[in-house]
Amino acid sequence: MDNLLQELEQLTQVMNQQLEDATYEELEAFVEQRQKLVEAIGKEVEICQMTSAQKDVLRRIMEHDPAIMARMNAHRLEAKDWLQKRNQAKAQRNAYEVGYTPDSILMDRKK
Repeated sequence: MDNLLQELEQLTQVMNQQLEDATYEELEAFVEQRQKLVEAIGKEVEICQMTSAQKDVLRRIMEHDPAIMARMNAHRLEAKDWLQKRNQAKAQRNAYEVGYTPDSILMDRKK
């Protein structure tokens, strides 16, 4: 279990160092890799209890979670804004697009 915790801590430290420049793809890969490690640690915990030193390592790792979550939330908000702008532009474009058939004939009556 010590190896898994060490690997998780190293993975978290690397992500924390490049957090400001991390793309959403890098964050996604980090989360997937982290999830695998957490599941492996969970299986180990079922077999034997964690020592106090291991719990301390886990606490140190979890201290980085708010910063990582904030960066992920920033990417989420950026994507949300982009989608809203795209939908707004699409609505404006649709307002100016031709709403009639080009082969149609318009007949007007004189009074």
